Amino acid sequence: MNPMPSNSPESHSPLTGGPTWLPMLFKAAAWVGGLALAGLLSILLLVAVALAVAYPNLPDISDLLDYRPKLPLRVYSADAVLIGEFGEERRNLTPIRNIPQVMKDAVLAIEDARFFSHGGVDYIGVIRAGLANVGRAKSQGASTITMQVARNVYLSAEKSYTRKIYEILLTFKLEHLLTKDQILEIYMNQIFLGQRAYGFAAASEAYFGKPLKDVSIAEAAMLAGLPKAPSAYNPVSNPKRARARQLHIIERMEENGFITAAQAVDAKNEQLKVKSGPDSSRVHAEFVAETVRQLVFSQYGDETYTRGLNVFTTLRATDQTVAYKALRKGIMDYERRQIYRGPERFIDLPSDAKDAEDAIDDALAESPDNDDVMSAVVLEAGPKKIVAVRQNSETIEITGDGLKPAQSGLSDKAAPNIRLRRGALIRVTKTPKNTWEITQLPEVEGAFVALDPRNGAIRALVGGFDYEKNKFNHVTQAWRQPGSSFKPFIYSAALEKGFTPATVVNDAPLFFDAGVTGGQPWEPKNYDGTFDGPMSLRRGLAKSKNMISIRILQAVGVKNAQEWVTHFGFDAEKHPAYLTMALGAGSVTPLQMAIGYSVFANGGYRINPYLITRITDQKGKTVVESPVPGLDESSRGIAARNAFIMSSLLQEVTRSGTAAKAQATLKRNDLYGKTGTTNDSIDTWFVGYQPTLTAAVWMGYDTPKKLGDRETGGGLSLPIWINFMEYALKGVPVSEYPTPEGIVNIGGEWFYDEYARGSGVSSVGLADRPAAGAVADNPVSGQPVPPGATVQTPPPGDERRRILDLFKN
Repeated sequence: MNPMPSNSPESHSPLTGGPTWLPMLFKAAAWVGGLALAGLLSILLLVAVALAVAYPNLPDISDLLDYRPKLPLRVYSADAVLIGEFGEERRNLTPIRNIPQVMKDAVLAIEDARFFSHGGVDYIGVIRAGLANVGRAKSQGASTITMQVARNVYLSAEKSYTRKIYEILLTFKLEHLLTKDQILEIYMNQIFLGQRAYGFAAASEAYFGKPLKDVSIAEAAMLAGLPKAPSAYNPVSNPKRARARQLHIIERMEENGFITAAQAVDAKNEQLKVKSGPDSSRVHAEFVAETVRQLVFSQYGDETYTRGLNVFTTLRATDQTVAYKALRKGIMDYERRQIYRGPERFIDLPSDAKDAEDAIDDALAESPDNDDVMSAVVLEAGPKKIVAVRQNSETIEITGDGLKPAQSGLSDKAAPNIRLRRGALIRVTKTPKNTWEITQLPEVEGAFVALDPRNGAIRALVGGFDYEKNKFNHVTQAWRQPGSSFKPFIYSAALEKGFTPATVVNDAPLFFDAGVTGGQPWEPKNYDGTFDGPMSLRRGLAKSKNMISIRILQAVGVKNAQEWVTHFGFDAEKHPAYLTMALGAGSVTPLQMAIGYSVFANGGYRINPYLITRITDQKGKTVVESPVPGLDESSRGIAARNAFIMSSLLQEVTRSGTAAKAQATLKRNDLYGKTGTTNDSIDTWFVGYQPTLTAAVWMGYDTPKKLGDRETGGGLSLPIWINFMEYALKGVPVSEYPTPEGIVNIGGEWFYDEYARGSGVSSVGLADRPAAGAVADNPVSGQPVPPGATVQTPPPGDERRRILDLFKN
């Protein structure tokens, strides 16, 4: 008997087979799936709309196919040594093929290891960064190198969803237009890395002083740590944080297989030499670089600092370095003879060692080294020893001769402002014996310029002691009295009026009262206060006799002489037509003096100094090229025979005259020049040349004041010229000027043909010698003339006629 079928609700039909809630679950899942699909479709629709709206508004990136970032103006010497750089962004545009693999690997290891495998947005990296951030781990970014290029080149640093959308869209556009190598090249040249350096090539120079191609694994890792935060990981200002990030990057390079474990260990142990101060090996040509900047800016305007122009100059890097050191040495040698003016300032040194160290560091940072004139803070001071501390906590001792320049500051009776004591900030320098010497920053200034007299190319130019201290370019801007260094131009004018090197002129006292001068009475003196009587023009110039120069100018005529000096490039209005012109009372610049003497050096031709030879663009294509100017008759200033005889006279100055030290030191006779010392030794000069090189040296105070009773051009300026020429003329053969037409040598002396046999001016001033102790009346004013002075009257007899005949035309 079959059992009755059960009507229990728990019973299930064999056809339905399962619980009744499953269909409901399926329905719910379907609803959720539908909603998700709808949401996804909505998002896709929104993205499509955003693309339709935003994509056309994206910036045009086609210019990246010919990537041209802002590149600074760079100035180079003739031998391609960098001497100056101008622009907000220091950048060396480096093609990807020239970027070393180790640098690329270091960047990829820390910034975007999957760069060559993703399409611009690294989705795996996004998910990993998202999980890390949600899990409260250290915040991670997900920006790829392509995204960083999009942001750095075209977008702002603003953090917003809108900017992020634009960044992603722009990333896709970049990946579509450019190859991976092109994107990486832009990134490695565009990114800011601190120290005003943009791109890794510039950063390598800024931090390590070496080209990018030479960086090691350790250096590459240090540089690769900079893009994240250039200030936070700067090895100069934050060495500890920079070191920690460098170690992390080395580990990442090993993890990604870019380096071996052994290479990683070596890289971690490598001691890096980071540039923390001025580069002592650089060429100091700041005045030249600034001059070039002004010239280029006048042509290109603001593009000067962004076009990547490279300017090549006539400067020789080694000559420039020698000139810079020679001028500084000359100035510092003078400074050693001056009264010690005391410490630059005083600082309070706390008793706590750490606080004292911080105070010293701050003081030295505010008063940095001036090349070889270095700063230090005194810790102990006594009459026989000073203990001081320099940068990087270097302790030095100054004893013996090193204390002599500051003896007045060590005296118990020294005034408080000059007394050397604990906390005094002083200047020190190294001596040739490698000991320390106390010194001080000079107040006196100087200028040096050297050029090729055959074409005007400037070979060296130093406009002052230190460009950072005083940017005034004394070579081109300082108008000073030339003193006796101007006399050769007066002598040159005399040669055209019948004077010869053998003409005898009286070195006897002169007196001009107010009736003659139209102002104050004038009684000129020779430098040494003595008078040697009659002597030849040759000897008069060699001994730099003022009375002889004045008598020559009287005979030539001040108006004629004023016009004549314009043949050398001088401005007539800067040299008033008075007898004081004979003593160099006009105004010149050192550059003008170098140009003027070059007329003697090159056989009589006026030259125009030039500095720029060519300008190239960032790819090395020549934009401007200046041909080397030659000498031709259209630029002739004086006759060749005049230049030849003047060179003979100036050679005598360097052989037996006021500049005899030149030939004696350099052991060559093809040296020509003239010393110059103005009244009261306010300005000192030496201007001289060898047939291939002219150089002018000036020293003086910016606010004119006396240099010292015994300071002269021969003592101050000539040694600087000799130090430069000793190097510059190495290997240059001794040369002689060829004898030009129109002159003849009689008895060892040179004459113009027409004045060779007594037809020129034989003597001046010999008939005006008074008897010893006689007192005469001036025939012009009737006033008595001081004992020993010569009354100025027209030359009598034949001599008067000979001179007057010369002025008929």
